[in-house]
Amino acid sequence: MSKMSELSQVLSELKDCGQTLMNIADSLTELFSSTSADHETPAPPTEEPKPAYSFVEVRKKFAEMSRAGHTDALKDLLKKHGADKLSSIDPSQYAALLADAEAIQ
Repeated sequence: MSKMSELSQVLSELKDCGQTLMNIADSLTELFSSTSADHETPAPPTEEPKPAYSFVEVRKKFAEMSRAGHTDALKDLLKKHGADKLSSIDPSQYAALLADAEAIQ
């Protein structure tokens, strides 16, 4: 084997060793960064958000209940929430309104 080809082979092996060392360093970095993340204080649990209802969903539920014979109770429920008609209800009150409507059935 000539000196040049021998030198080329040694350089190739040296590059492979360097790449292997880089891979090991990356693996160790990843390992230690994930380990330190595991020891961080977990965030306090947050309340589950209340489901947001649209006017269409509330109107659909009221229509079903009205067909089932609960029209008078639904009118009373609207009055309880300070409205004459469903479109007058504040959208932030839809969840409470539906919860009260479920109690009627």
